[in-house]
Amino acid sequence: MRNVEIKAKINDIQLLLLRVKELFGTTETLIKQHDTFYNVTKGRLKLRRLLDVGDGELIFYDRPDVEGPKLSSYKKADIKSNEVSVLNDVLIEALGAKNDVKKLRHLFLVGQTRVHIDEVENLGNFLELEVCLKPEQTLEDGEVIANDIMNKLGIKKEDLIQGAYADLLNA
Repeated sequence: MRNVEIKAKINDIQLLLLRVKELFGTTETLIKQHDTFYNVTKGRLKLRRLLDVGDGELIFYDRPDVEGPKLSSYKKADIKSNEVSVLNDVLIEALGAKNDVKKLRHLFLVGQTRVHIDEVENLGNFLELEVCLKPEQTLEDGEVIANDIMNKLGIKKEDLIQGAYADLLNA
């Protein structure tokens, strides 16, 4: 699976939430997440706990740490609630944990794009766009879609950041 992703720091979360709802007429889903990142030699590996439902997702992804639209490839496995803490213990024992990221995610679906407005504990507020690419689409196709949404939302190039929230917490 592949997507084109951008991440940007935002100053006025309420204004951005309003703008997304007005421009795209989409409904909002609130998701409380707790991600634990593990030590790996390639890409990133995290266990995402979906705190509202108790289930989780083990996610491996690889993408360049650059500002602006970037291609991300990923694999994901759903984890049932009774296995999440056991899997976390196993991964910590085997790989060691880097850090934890806790956030409240405002999710909006806009066409083939997942629009995330994240309130990240101890870090601030961010916009993340994930353009889910169809098999026949290229990186450039995804960049066009991401740039269009960025422009409509008033996100400027200087707002863009690189890396993952886990990296920013370590900085």
